[in-house]
Amino acid sequence: MNLEELRDYCIAKKGVEETFPFDNETLVFKVMGKMFLLTGIESQPLQFNVKCDPEKAIELREMYSNVLPGYHMSKQHWNTVICEGSVNKKLIKQWIDDSYELIVNSLTKKLKAELDRL
Repeated sequence: MNLEELRDYCIAKKGVEETFPFDNETLVFKVMGKMFLLTGIESQPLQFNVKCDPEKAIELREMYSNVLPGYHMSKQHWNTVICEGSVNKKLIKQWIDDSYELIVNSLTKKLKAELDRL
């Protein structure tokens, strides 16, 4: 997966916006204002951070050498995924979907209702 594919996949999700809140290099994807993925636009190979259930985060790190504790993030809730070719795109997309769903499920009733109206 490359940056353009990652961006297209994230932006297609309901209620998603892309921002650069930290600097000009760190692209952040948010759903209803809450971050679910961030990536360095210059990183080679592509790598990104996604939110993850704490138990699943540990499991994924043990199973996949390209999944590490979240760089500059809460190591309990975030993983860094390095797209160096050892894991197929379907699995990478599933990890992105899981992060998106974790954030959507944590939204307030008001924000969930707004998302439903989009």
